[in-house]
Amino acid sequence: MTKRLTSVFFVIAASPFLWSCNSAKDSSDGFEPLNVLLITADDLNYNSVGVYGNAIPNITPNIDQLAKEGMLFNHGYVNIAVCQPSRQSIMTGRYPHNNGAQGFEPIDSDVATLQEELNKVGYLNAIIGKERHLKPMDKYYWDFVAREEDVASGLGIGRSPELFYHYTSEIIAKAKKENKPFFLMANSHDPHRPFAGSDEEKGAWGDDLPKFTREINPEEVDVPGFLVDLPEVRQEVAEYYTSVYRGDQTVGAILKALDDSGLSDNTIVMFISDNGMSVPFAKSNLYLNSNKTPWIIRWPGQIKGGTVDSEHFISGIDYMPTILHALHLSEVPEMDGKSFLPILQGKKQKHREVVYTEFHKIFAGIEYPMRGAQDEQYGYIVNFWSDGKHEIRGDAMSGRTFKAMNKAAESNKEIADRVDLYKYRVPEELYDFKNDPDGLVNLINDPFFKAEKERLKTLLFREMRRSKDPLKSEFEKRFMQ
Repeated sequence: MTKRLTSVFFVIAASPFLWSCNSAKDSSDGFEPLNVLLITADDLNYNSVGVYGNAIPNITPNIDQLAKEGMLFNHGYVNIAVCQPSRQSIMTGRYPHNNGAQGFEPIDSDVATLQEELNKVGYLNAIIGKERHLKPMDKYYWDFVAREEDVASGLGIGRSPELFYHYTSEIIAKAKKENKPFFLMANSHDPHRPFAGSDEEKGAWGDDLPKFTREINPEEVDVPGFLVDLPEVRQEVAEYYTSVYRGDQTVGAILKALDDSGLSDNTIVMFISDNGMSVPFAKSNLYLNSNKTPWIIRWPGQIKGGTVDSEHFISGIDYMPTILHALHLSEVPEMDGKSFLPILQGKKQKHREVVYTEFHKIFAGIEYPMRGAQDEQYGYIVNFWSDGKHEIRGDAMSGRTFKAMNKAAESNKEIADRVDLYKYRVPEELYDFKNDPDGLVNLINDPFFKAEKERLKTLLFREMRRSKDPLKSEFEKRFMQ
C-alpha cells in the first residue's frame, strides 16, 4: 500500500468533514486523495477495439495506449445490454431487477448510488454526456453537468473530442479550486446511432452534423460473422467504424485533459462500453456481442502497464463496490456486485468464472424478458417471451443492416432463417462462445452438450434465487423440470 492510499484511509476513517476541510493540508504533506475517472463508449462492440482484435489499422490508438499503460480484462461484461439500465446498474452495483430500473425509468429512491456515497466524503461529482440516462438526477449528486443541449451544434457534446477536452479541463479546474478530489463520468455518444456520415445521421440532424476526421471505407472492414455480408450491411459497418474512430479521439481528448492537469498519477481510470453495437444479435440481447465489453484500467503506481487478465470474470455490478473498496469506503448493503480490487493488486480471486446477464424491455410497455449465464466457453440463454408469435423490436433494427437482411431473406432461405431467429428467437439457447463467438450454432438440443446446459442452467437458477429475481419461480417451473 502506498502512502497515498494510506492517507485516503485515515482521513476518511476519521470523518468525511475532516477530509473535506483538511484536503489542502493533506496535499501539502504529499498525501492526496484518489481521483476517479470513468470513460464510457456508447454501443461499442468489444472486438471493435484494436487491442481486442480489430484488424483495421490504427482504429483505436488512444484506447490501445491506455491498455499499454494499464490492465486489460478479457472477460469484462455488462449485466444488461441497453444504455440506461446498463449505466444505472453500474452506478448502483445492482442488477436492474434489484434497482428498480429495468428499462428507461429511474432507479428506486432507496437505492444508493456511487455518487451519493462519494458526495458524503467530499468528492466533486461530474458528468459529461448521457446525464439523461441516470435518473432521478437528485440521486446522483452531480456538481457539474455538461449537457448536450448546452452546445449549439447538433449533439456536439456527445461526439466532439474538442468539447470533451474543454469540459474535462473545466471540471478538473473546478475540483482544484474547491480543493476536492473528483469523480468524473465522461460518456462518449459514439459509436451510437446515427453513425457518422450516414443518411440516418442527416435525417436526424440535417446539415448541423458532428464532424469526423477519418472515414472508414466499406472495403476496409470485416462484416461481423453474426450478420450477413451484404453491400448495405458492409456500408453501415464502415459508418459504424467511422464513429468508433471518432469515439477513440474523444477518449484521447479526455485523457489529454487529465494529463495536462497534472493529476494523471493520482487518478484511477477505467474504460468500458455500455453494451454491444446497435445491430441484430448484439445490443439489447444476451449474446457474447451483447454484453462483453472492453474493460481497461489504468492506475499509476498500482497496476503494471501491459497487464492482461484472461482468468477472472468481472461485470458492471462490480464497478461500484470496487471503487468504494479502492477508496477504503464502507461497502453499501444489498449490492449484487463484489469488489475486484484484489485482482488489480495482482491476486487471484475465487468465484469469478461465470457472469449473469438479463434483459427486460427496450421501451415502456414492450417487454422481452431474458436471462443468461456464461462462463469461459459456454453461454446459456433463456427467452421467456419467445412463443413463435411475438417479434422483438428496438434500436438495433433501425438503419441499413436489418433492412438489407430482411430484403435478402425474400430470396435466400438461409438468411430468412437467420432473420426469423432474430425476430422470434427460441425459448432456450446454448452456444460454445469460445469456438463460436458469433453464436451461429444453437447447441440446446444436442445431447452431447446436455451436461453443460444443465450446469449453466443450475448456476443461473441459483443466482436468480440469491438475487430475488422476480422470474425465479417461472424459470423453475418452465425450465428446471
